[in-house]
Amino acid sequence: MFPEFRDLITQLKTSDRHFLRLFDQHNELDQKIKNMEASISPGTHEEIETLKKEKLHLKDQIFTILKNAG
Repeated sequence: MFPEFRDLITQLKTSDRHFLRLFDQHNELDQKIKNMEASISPGTHEEIETLKKEKLHLKDQIFTILKNAG
């Protein structure tokens, strides 16, 4: 996610607790979605779509922080 901001992401993960929380939530949702899509974890199509929307919302918040910090 956002390879052009790799250094800034590393910096913010250590200096900004809110950013770290958003980043971790995004990664957790990403893994949960992957597990559901691979039938490792149970989940309906609607549940997966809802999680994808949550993940996109988190990604938007992360991008806004990166734009403002960079």
